[in-house]
Amino acid sequence: MIARGDQVGFLRAVRLTGPLAHTFGDEPVDLVIDRDRIVDAAPSGALRAEGAVLEGDGRRLVAGLWDHHVHTVQWALNADRVPLGTMRSAAEAARAMGDAVALADGRRVGAGMRDALWPDVPSLTLLDERTGAEPTYLINADVHSVWLNTAAFRREGFEPIADGMLREEDAFEISRRLNAADDLMADAAVHRAGERAAARGVTGLVDFDMAWNADAWQRRAHAGFAAHRVEFAFYAAELHRAIERGLRTGDELASTSGLVHVGPLKLITDGSLGTRTAACSHAYDDDPTNFGVLTIEPDRLRELLTTATASGIEVAVHAIGDRAVASALDAFTFTQARGTIEHAQLVRHADLVRFARLGVIASVQPEHAIDDRDLVGSLWQHQQALSHPLGSLIEAGIPVRFGSDAPVAPLDPWLTIAAAVHRTGDDREPWRPEERVGIESALRASSRHGGSDIEIGGIADLALCEIDPLTADRAELSRMPVAATLLGGRLTHLA
Repeated sequence: MIARGDQVGFLRAVRLTGPLAHTFGDEPVDLVIDRDRIVDAAPSGALRAEGAVLEGDGRRLVAGLWDHHVHTVQWALNADRVPLGTMRSAAEAARAMGDAVALADGRRVGAGMRDALWPDVPSLTLLDERTGAEPTYLINADVHSVWLNTAAFRREGFEPIADGMLREEDAFEISRRLNAADDLMADAAVHRAGERAAARGVTGLVDFDMAWNADAWQRRAHAGFAAHRVEFAFYAAELHRAIERGLRTGDELASTSGLVHVGPLKLITDGSLGTRTAACSHAYDDDPTNFGVLTIEPDRLRELLTTATASGIEVAVHAIGDRAVASALDAFTFTQARGTIEHAQLVRHADLVRFARLGVIASVQPEHAIDDRDLVGSLWQHQQALSHPLGSLIEAGIPVRFGSDAPVAPLDPWLTIAAAVHRTGDDREPWRPEERVGIESALRASSRHGGSDIEIGGIADLALCEIDPLTADRAELSRMPVAATLLGGRLTHLA
């Protein structure tokens, strides 16, 4: 009897996606796996089964799914934080936190608030009235701002301010502190989260935790973590440390059984839509003086890209507003660096051409178009650039990778795929339907580096679907039951 953890040697009667589907059509196919590679394929019944057999029963097989933008520890720890995504006002959120049970360290922590949609505004007084003397923190869904009470300000050594809101780098510092759980607790949370991800067909992710992740992933691998592959990023403060250690993008991290590789240098060049700090060409609709902020000046950005490129390190540039995207493309042009622009939620029409010519990858989160459509309607009505493009990026010939930005959106590639294909998450009509993409493009963008296929000689990172994604409707795609997930042929999930 086959079980999770077994090494599969033979997949019987699966229907394929990608180039091999052009060879075999839509008829069931058998695949042979030798160690971690697909070594043969033929119409079902033509090959002799060897080793452990996974029965496909005619179900659709897709390349293993990747999430190309995850804040891993914060995503894992959010399972123990008060969910605030359904809160409809600052008053309601404050009440919820006042009723919440403190964590073991004495802090109350909530996550996922969207204060830009609330009819009232956060204030220090309101939160103090509801939460009293226990340090209380409400993290914005976009992680670019945090609402604290007076007790939390004092605990963290910050001077209390009238609205109780810390933004951008101050907010990141609070998140770093809240995420700095002891290693055993954090690793246990990551292990549990990895199993949940495998159950959704995930075989890899890019980790953007705001920490030095090389040591953390070595430690987790030594402790037996093997749920999926990881490429870990690091930030500007750690760039010279990475260079001194000889880390180069794509290199395998020692002693991690081939599962962990060095990722890019992450640079945050502007804020976010929800915090009203993304750098835009036109003012926000609720404040004619606010154009957002560039958090890394162009000269400094070019300097960082030059240093990284000279050391064999790719870059992942966070740029949400169109001014930030343009600044990032300027830096890529000047330095000829390789890498991604993360988010690209507002892109000038002319910059689509520059994106494509430079070969810069758009690492985007389709679920943000679902979550942000109301914010765009209230805050970005007068922007002239393309908001949350997907179809436009692909049509322009720009390489595209999909992710979630978890915990900003759920780490579930099927929600991501459904958002990209249907551009709605409820009963409303699709939002900007011209930006929808086809299911095969969405699956490809959700594979490793946005370009992996099932192929002879390829790594056997695979997901077996209970419902055919090529014909599934939005609801079916969103909840897609995954029958099995294979990582290098090893079963990491079996329903």
